[in-house]
Amino acid sequence: MCGICGIYEKAQDHQALVTDMCRILAHRGPDAWSVHQSGDVTLGHRRLSIIDLETGDQPIFNEDKSLAIIYNGEIYNYRELRQPLLEKGYTFQTSSDTEVILKLYEDQGVEAFANLNGIFAFAILDRRQGRDRLVLARDHFGIKPLHYYQKDGRFIFASEQKAILLHPQVSREINPQALHQQINLRYTQSHQTLFKNIFRLPPAHYAIVEDGKIVKNAPYFLPDYRIDHNKKEADWLAEIPQYLSQAVKRQLVSDVPIGVYLSGGMDSSSIVAMMREAGVEKINTFTLGFNEPSDENDDAQLVADHYQTNHQNLRMDLSPMRNLPRVIWHAEEPKINLLQGYLMSQFVSKHVKVVLGGLGGDELFSGYDIHNFIYPFNRLHRAVPRGLESALLSKLSAFSYTVQTGMGKLALDEYRRGVQMMLATGNIAKFYLILRNVWDFDQRHWQRIYHPAFLNEPIAPVIDDFRELFSSNGTASALDKVYKTEFRSKMVNDYLLTEDRMSMANSVEERVPFLDLDLVKLGFSIPAQQKMRFNETKSLLRKAMQPYLPEKILRKKKWGFTFNPYLQYQKDLKATAEKILTREKVSADGIFNYDYIQSIFNAPPHPRMRWHYNYIWLLTGFYIWKQMYIDSNEFINGPSEIEHYFS
Repeated sequence: MCGICGIYEKAQDHQALVTDMCRILAHRGPDAWSVHQSGDVTLGHRRLSIIDLETGDQPIFNEDKSLAIIYNGEIYNYRELRQPLLEKGYTFQTSSDTEVILKLYEDQGVEAFANLNGIFAFAILDRRQGRDRLVLARDHFGIKPLHYYQKDGRFIFASEQKAILLHPQVSREINPQALHQQINLRYTQSHQTLFKNIFRLPPAHYAIVEDGKIVKNAPYFLPDYRIDHNKKEADWLAEIPQYLSQAVKRQLVSDVPIGVYLSGGMDSSSIVAMMREAGVEKINTFTLGFNEPSDENDDAQLVADHYQTNHQNLRMDLSPMRNLPRVIWHAEEPKINLLQGYLMSQFVSKHVKVVLGGLGGDELFSGYDIHNFIYPFNRLHRAVPRGLESALLSKLSAFSYTVQTGMGKLALDEYRRGVQMMLATGNIAKFYLILRNVWDFDQRHWQRIYHPAFLNEPIAPVIDDFRELFSSNGTASALDKVYKTEFRSKMVNDYLLTEDRMSMANSVEERVPFLDLDLVKLGFSIPAQQKMRFNETKSLLRKAMQPYLPEKILRKKKWGFTFNPYLQYQKDLKATAEKILTREKVSADGIFNYDYIQSIFNAPPHPRMRWHYNYIWLLTGFYIWKQMYIDSNEFINGPSEIEHYFS
């Protein structure tokens, strides 16, 4: 696992600048680094050595050096892909998966990328036709990041945006549309970022760059996952452990020790079970507790004892907000789910370089609480005419907002949102987004959230980025549409982004077996009515894993690897936020309405104000991010202590 970066700009010597870009990405690859300039292209690489420790340094070239690759990731099937190339007469100078990618491209071009089963982002410099061509690609599901900037014949790319910002011609401006998404969704949807003119290469896409600009940006892989209604439950119960076992075995490829993030839930526990099935004798497991009633340490210990793992527990300190500037520096976004991942990977880094996590299991096998809300309405969404929702139910929804806000009690927001969710029946995109905390359906709420000056920005509602996702799933049930939409939105741009940034912040490679190509295809072929029975999440997976896991784990309700915002608000969130979100600062920036922030501070703490506490958390992070990345050059030298951001 590594960090990559580079610049394509005519008649410029960028070796010094790319060296600085490598330096700011040092946490992604502390073991080695290099800069290579050829023609108008300069490539930079930071290496975290996992496979082929002796000969895997990059760039790696073909025989006549007309091709060069820098790469971030792991290809789990590289040995299988290598053999046919050997039979064709290709020779290899290393034992690395990196060289396999290069030779596959040399043999088949961009069509080869679809056959890679792994986590990756890479850049190939192709000079075979007498000119510089840069080919970028990102893995099928967006597990590894790749960002780019292009303007005025200048193309810059990097694993993290902070490296792109080092170029003196890259202006640092807030992207209002992305900020609006962030405040609604708690992540930035689509391929935009919070920085204007910096974009993410979409998952399963490649880009061809010539003369400093993208000439082609296209998918190399289009998933065609069709629901199989012919298989019986017994077929799925036999296949799920088989495919999961295969995925775990593939991802055990490593020349360094491997561990597991063990929450005590179904997904991570299943990974431990499959590791034992694969014959791994020493399994290192790690668990983090939040000092809250919902902590899962005891459940994780139950699985650790069952499989006799080398288990270690970590407890979060009571003032985690002091780490907020550090995690925002790494994430490059203000998010509420960063601290736990950062502290966990910091702890794990003392013991292993590679860790397996359970991300993806909830998307494939219906494990989220929101699925419990959608399940009872699954058939109703088809029964309620869309015209009824838009003509009548949406008006009732707007009326409920007027009534609730007129009462002046913030704690009633949660009930009102529940009513609005039900009134969105017949419009699954709106129904889902309300469940995911989106508030911008109520136009009057924009005026409560934003400063009048910011309302002049041309901002589109969040649903505009989701209509295509829901409509592309055809005649599938509402629940099936949600599974696929989550997979292409929140999982990629929230969960996977967080997992990558927080693990790499501490030079730890995180792998996600549930996102194995074959397992994903299997998961999306299972009908929703089989994944959930009687509104029980993961009912099919629970049944499939019954021979492998303790009964308590099989029956365990999902909590999630996260803080309780109500409890955290009373620990150190409010105290921190009040010192950062001052009236003077907020009003001067002309983005947010301070009076609404003050109303949350003034309200007595209440467990039904979780949305409000998450909102305060996001804004606190945003003002740290803004000072760090927009208002100053602080990001170049890394984050300061939390007190530095107090007004």
